[in-house]
Amino acid sequence: MPLNGLEILLVGGAGGLGSATAELLESEGARVIVSSRSHGIQANITKPEDRTRILDSAACLYGLVIFAGTPARGSGEDLMRLSHEVNYLGPILLAREAAERMRESGTHGSIILLSTMQAVAVFPGSTIYAGAKAALQHAALILAKECRGPANIQVNVVAPGVTAAGMAQASIASGKYDRFISEGVIPRFGKAIDVARAVRFLLEPDNYITGQVLSVDGGITL
Repeated sequence: MPLNGLEILLVGGAGGLGSATAELLESEGARVIVSSRSHGIQANITKPEDRTRILDSAACLYGLVIFAGTPARGSGEDLMRLSHEVNYLGPILLAREAAERMRESGTHGSIILLSTMQAVAVFPGSTIYAGAKAALQHAALILAKECRGPANIQVNVVAPGVTAAGMAQASIASGKYDRFISEGVIPRFGKAIDVARAVRFLLEPDNYITGQVLSVDGGITL
């Protein structure tokens, strides 16, 4: 059980994806700390003092997984600003602050950010949400390059597809994505455990992967 005793922070981890990930990591002995706006360590990662409080909750941080985000459905400048803050600014600042702590403590850890299939491929009408997530992906790769070498901190991104958990549930219920199954594009909708397994894979202590975007989408972005 290579994760036994390691401290892993799941931020925005109270939803379906986070809960499945927490259960999987805890089954391997990891010490999981959950933070969200409503459960666990209640915090808003767009606020500097809340990010500090989240990171202070871990005595010896090994892993950070950032699920936080908003679907940002709609249009207008206010929604675009909200998407920028919640889907990009808060997560990347938290990731960079965590990486700095890991460097200072000499921890060879792992940081994983959650993106979306909409940042990997072009989906009409997704500018507000996908634009912020695409920026997050690129910034994560820059952070990975900054953390490679002696620091040995892996930074990767997981990009879920149509997953029957979290933000995509409402869209699945509306039938928005039914055609991808009827046309044979994907065999089924994703499950929370699909994403959890990808996160677990990238958290492996002897991981040799960094600066990558792993699409967990059944091939939909192909």
